[in-house]
Amino acid sequence: MSGITLKSAHRLIEAASAEAEKIGVPMNIAVVDAGGNLTAFHRQDGAWIGSIAISQAKAYTARAFDMPTADLQPMVQPGQPLYGIETSDPGHIIAFPGGIPLTQGTEIIGAIGVSGGLVDQDQQVAEAGAAAL
Repeated sequence: MSGITLKSAHRLIEAASAEAEKIGVPMNIAVVDAGGNLTAFHRQDGAWIGSIAISQAKAYTARAFDMPTADLQPMVQPGQPLYGIETSDPGHIIAFPGGIPLTQGTEIIGAIGVSGGLVDQDQQVAEAGAAAL
């Protein structure tokens, strides 16, 4: 694979969806390519409508900063070095757990973002999706 294809994005979404079903929490799942562009999106039946944009922003943020959003979260708290970074690109940058960069060797080829449950649940489902790469 030389990047995120629609076929690979669907594989990640299927794995993430299976994990969401296993824990009983409907999720919104987004996959972006290396440029941060949406490649595929899936909203499970009953997933929060408000989490659609959040899942996409988590995927974008993980790619934009090349780190899991869970790792970014402590750095954006008041008094920390990246406090306020979410305001630099409103609606696109979000630092809640659930966004994970996707790598091929040492190259980051995209990211997955998940939203719809508690942040620990979002992270768990994102990890299951990323593992399918």
